[in-house]
Amino acid sequence: MKIVVAIAFLLILASLASALVFLMRDKGKSNRTVQALTLRVGFSVALFLFILLSYKLGWIQPTGIR
Repeated sequence: MKIVVAIAFLLILASLASALVFLMRDKGKSNRTVQALTLRVGFSVALFLFILLSYKLGWIQPTGIR
């Protein structure tokens, strides 16, 4: 489970970095930045829903504050 979450975070960061590169390179003349940021939001929502589903199915357990 930790590996899946780590991969999702890496995908989110890679999408954010590509949006920055597109923003600097295109100077706002194309919509590649918007597409990369949309992909990042999609990855973030998917990760959130996956964590909720994992909790509901019992794959992960809350540990609380120690």
